Amino acid sequence: QVLLVESGGGLVQAGDSLRLSCTASGRTFSRYTMGWFRRAPGKEREYVAGISWVDGTTYYRTSVKGRFTISMDNAKNTFYLQMNSLTPMDTARYYCAAKTETTASRSDYQYWGQGTQVTVSS
Repeated sequence: QVLLVESGGGLVQAGDSLRLSCTASGRTFSRYTMGWFRRAPGKEREYVAGISWVDGTTYYRTSVKGRFTISMDNAKNTFYLQMNSLTPMDTARYYCAAKTETTASRSDYQYWGQGTQVTVSS
C-alpha cells in the first residue's frame, strides 16, 4: 500500500507559479512511476504529467509543455509539479498518483492522493 499526500495548492493570479508536492509513504518510493492528474469542475480528469521510475522518462500533456515540470526526490519520498505561467485554464483539483507499471503513460495508476486545489484568477 502507498499513501500519497499532496500539498502546495492555492489561489494565484495568471502568470504566477506554484509548486505542488506529493509525499509518499509505504513501499519503496523509488520503484513507482508517479503522475499528476487534474479535474476541473464539469470536466473529465486529465493526465497532466508523469515520470517513470525506471529511466526518468517523462510525459506532459500538450497544454502544459514548457510550463510545468515534474521531478522526483527519492531521498524525501516526494515528487513535485512545478507550474509556471499559470492561466485560468489550469484551475482544477490536482491529484498525485502512483503505479508500479514502468511507463509514464496515463494508464494503470493504482494509488491516489486526496488532491489539492489550484485556482488561477485572471
